[in-house]
Parts: sequence; C-alpha cells; structure tokens
Amino acid sequence: MKRFLLLLVIFLFPVSVFARSSSTIVVDGDSGRILYENNVHDSMLIASITKIMTCILTIENADLDSEVEIGDEVLEMYGTNIYVQVGEKLTIRDLLYGLMLRSGNDASVVLAKNVFGSEEKFVDMMNKKASELGMNYTKFENPHGLDESTKNYSTAYDMSLLAKYAYNNKTYRKIVSTKKYVTKSNLKSYVWYNRMSLINDYKYCVGGKNGYTPKAGKTLVSYASKNNMNLIIVSLNDSDIYNNHEKLYNIYFNRYKKYKIIDREDFKIDSSLIGMDVYLKDSFSYVLEENELDNISTLIKIDNKKSNVVGKVIISLDGKRIGSLNIYTKNKKEDKNNIFKKLKSLFVGKSK
Repeated sequence: MKRFLLLLVIFLFPVSVFARSSSTIVVDGDSGRILYENNVHDSMLIASITKIMTCILTIENADLDSEVEIGDEVLEMYGTNIYVQVGEKLTIRDLLYGLMLRSGNDASVVLAKNVFGSEEKFVDMMNKKASELGMNYTKFENPHGLDESTKNYSTAYDMSLLAKYAYNNKTYRKIVSTKKYVTKSNLKSYVWYNRMSLINDYKYCVGGKNGYTPKAGKTLVSYASKNNMNLIIVSLNDSDIYNNHEKLYNIYFNRYKKYKIIDREDFKIDSSLIGMDVYLKDSFSYVLEENELDNISTLIKIDNKKSNVVGKVIISLDGKRIGSLNIYTKNKKEDKNNIFKKLKSLFVGKSK
C-alpha cells in the first residue's frame, strides 16, 4: 500500500522530478493549452534553443536553395560547430540542417549575415519576432545561444510560444524531425546526425532542439505525437532533460485525450427558425481529461451580417472560452434580413 501511494503522488505531482531552480512547461501543440507548468515565467539563459528562432526567422525570410559563401564570421565561433571553412559554399537549407541537427554556432552567424546583412540586424529581427509572438520576457543578443559576452534570456512559457509557432511551418517540422542529413559543399562532404537524442530514444518524439552552456545548464524543446495529440515540452536548467521529458510525455499522453467537441458533419440548426441553411467549414477538437467532458458548453450566436458568415459557435470549458467556429450560409444576402424576426435569443447547448 505504501508503494502504491508513493507512485500515486509522483504521478499526480510530476514537479517532484525537477530541481527547484528548473523551469518546465507541457503544452498542447494544437490549442496551446498548458497541461503542466513549473516556474514557467522565470527568466533564464536559454543556450542553443535560441536556434529555434534563428531557424524559423531564416525560413521565413530567405531563399533556402540559394548558395552562400562562408566568411570570416565563423572564425570567432566556439562550442558546437559544423566546422565550415572560410570560402566554402553551402546552401542556406544545408546550413539550417547544420544549425538544428548539430547545433552549429558557426552556421548561425553565417545565416545571420546572409539573411539580414549582419548579426546585429538579425538579432533586431529576432527581438521583433519575439514581440510579435507575445514573448514578453525574452531578450536576444545573438543568434546562437553562447553566453560569455552576449546573452539570450527567455522563459519556458515564452519558448513554448515560439516552439508552437515554429512547428506550424512544414519546413521547420521537416528539419527538426530529421535524424540524418547528408550534403556536400564545394570543398567537402558532410553527414550530420541529430544530437537531440530523444528523437531516437523515445518513439513518439517527432523533433526538437537541445542546448547547453555552463551558465544556462541543459535546455530542451521537444515535440511528441501520439493518438492524434501533439505535445510540446520546454525545460530550462534541467540536469536530466531527456528522462524528464519522456516521463512527462508518458504522464500527459495517458491523462489526456483529444475529443471532438463539434463535428461539422453533424452540425445542424433548423432552417425554419433562422430563415437560412447554415453549415460549418471546420470541426473543433480539444485535449481534455475524461472528467472535464461534462464541463464543456457551447453557445451559438447568429447575427445579421451581410456576408456568408452569419454567426459563431463559441466553445467553453468551465465557463472559460477555449475556441470558436464561424457559421456560414449559402443563402443570398437578402434572405438574411429576416433573421432577427425569428431568432431573438442565443442558442445554448452542450456537446460532449
């Protein structure tokens, strides 16, 4: 009995597996729902998970198949590198794989120089993008994560926003999920294996980025998919990042499931009540614990807009809005003018 109770406590309170100074967040990658958090707003050095921002910013602003020549900027780089040489030529796409699979600090400064003209301008764009994403406690000073002279600070929460945003990009997803990449330059050939070992050790892992400096400790952003759920975990200053991420994935994949709350195929409102036929273009799903199903409510609002969008379905959990869907009609605009004559209140219902 004692052993059972101990295991139960560990299951319910996974914070016990972390050092007090560490910071970790578990997020549903689709909805952004936070499933677990520990010190997630503490500002910390982030080491090489910085390169997630470097990667996505490059993808969005460069021709990935263009070839660039390595310059003197790589001579000052230390730590993890892909060991490119001055005068060597590689595509930006190749450099991105070297950046993310091998954590190439030299690749990061080459990309910064060639995407926006200089490392300083690239860092300015990193901070601008961070602001756009709501990363309010993040400050970048370099594109690689080394922290001897310049330093990058963020929080687990802020990095989860970046991780979720970046993963929506299919090129980014392809890069971080790659286990082996082979390429060649005008001088030599390369074979790069992904240094983020969880992608080989945990079967549901679909990518991520690790980092380390003596000052920052170990940092990790990882992605995993199972049973139609896509989870993201961010850890800062965690000495056992890979084991802890796997433990958390096992806990939260078991505790939560993705439920279809609104099925567009089953959505119906009696046209005689509102004077038009309506439909949904999308369904709505959300990760829930089983005991939360009865706490889901839906509110249907119909208005008199002169467009094909005539209302919304608003979905709430425990009274807090978690999503919405537009309601559409194919009817002619003039047919909508009689809506409020037949509909004077909101439709309220429940969906499980």
